[in-house]
Amino acid sequence: MTVFSDRADAGRQLAERLESLRGKDLVILGLPRGGVPVAFEVARALHAPLDVIVVRKLGVPYQPELALGAIGEGDVRVLNDKVVRQARVRSGEIAEVERAERAELLRRVEKFRAGRDRIPLTGRTAVIVDDGVATGSTARAACQVARAQGAARVILAVPVGAADAIASLRQVADDVVCLEAPAWFVAVGRWYRDFRPTSDREVTELLQLTAKEVPEAADDPLLRDEEVEVFADRVRLAGHLTIPESPVGIVVFAHGSGSSRHSPRNRYVAAELNRAGLGTLLFDLLTDQEELDRARVFDIQLLARRLVEVTGWLGTRADTAALPVGYFGASTGAGAALWAAADPRVDIRAVVSRGGRPDLAQRHLAFVTAPTLLIVGGHDETVLELNRRAQADLPRGCELTIVPGATHLFEEPGALEQVAALARDWFRRHLAPAAAGSTRAG
Repeated sequence: MTVFSDRADAGRQLAERLESLRGKDLVILGLPRGGVPVAFEVARALHAPLDVIVVRKLGVPYQPELALGAIGEGDVRVLNDKVVRQARVRSGEIAEVERAERAELLRRVEKFRAGRDRIPLTGRTAVIVDDGVATGSTARAACQVARAQGAARVILAVPVGAADAIASLRQVADDVVCLEAPAWFVAVGRWYRDFRPTSDREVTELLQLTAKEVPEAADDPLLRDEEVEVFADRVRLAGHLTIPESPVGIVVFAHGSGSSRHSPRNRYVAAELNRAGLGTLLFDLLTDQEELDRARVFDIQLLARRLVEVTGWLGTRADTAALPVGYFGASTGAGAALWAAADPRVDIRAVVSRGGRPDLAQRHLAFVTAPTLLIVGGHDETVLELNRRAQADLPRGCELTIVPGATHLFEEPGALEQVAALARDWFRRHLAPAAAGSTRAG
């Protein structure tokens, strides 16, 4: 039954279906929370701005599951006059319901937007994206609210939905794009291999990146942009491989604890590397089950061993075997990257650590021969001290760069942009020295 690996995979497949919209005056609107990772991929592929559409249904007071209307930002309210009449709901009752729902709506807006303004929809095409549709009630409300906010055209786009719900939504949207609409639906999650909940933090991060920092997708065509599975250390690990045409090298990402190949920060950096002619492999160091075991999360030897095996796997592929390899490690993943870089079975040409824990690979640092760049936030004081000590133990070509004002996650405006530029230049210099001065490096 599974059709999609995860929400990112679903978003990429949905973007292919929506390709004809590229270049139009679009705003991609993700329904929080699960619709936002899907919408992120659509926005990135179509070079369109990403926003959330926050709506609240207004329920009949004595039967709240029956919607009499919906509200959205900008004091938008849409009512179903037929339901209002049949349910005999008085204006005072509607006002009371709206007052409660408006407070919740504003709370969610403040949480997700973190002070950013809503992207205006007036005269534009609103593409509303969710991870799936079961009953369609929230999607219906979103379409109505987008229309009331001035959208000239409203398109609902979902990877999967119940056939009857999809049919009914065609009444409120100008177009409905649904990749899979089975008659026997059951639940949205049944159509995903990985359907773990999307956190509020992930929603906020994705919006922050696309609002100010996410670059447009590379204008150069991609040779590969696909989900992969790597058999390493007797388990199957999920990853995403991107290779631009005429690549000059490839960078393998090792994420930190509590993160995954879907990390918005790592994906942002990877996109910048792709634009500079570098391939990238983002993969999960642990299986879903293993991530629940805290001992494994901090087993740097295990993570490094898998990183080495994945690097060996790249050497077996015709499209990556000849490419020089670099490692990009974040937090605990940086410890694994440095440990693996010291392993004689791999030839690693460059390492970049973002807010890393090199101390976790302490006894292996002396054997790292690859030029290493340690990037640390100026306000990440404990980690900064650990990196200063590690710099003294790394024997060759190690540089420490401090991003002023940045904390551990580089959430401050412009901080992650600096990380991406530093990493791009470092890898271009050491993986493809002849091309380092080319205009493609940006």
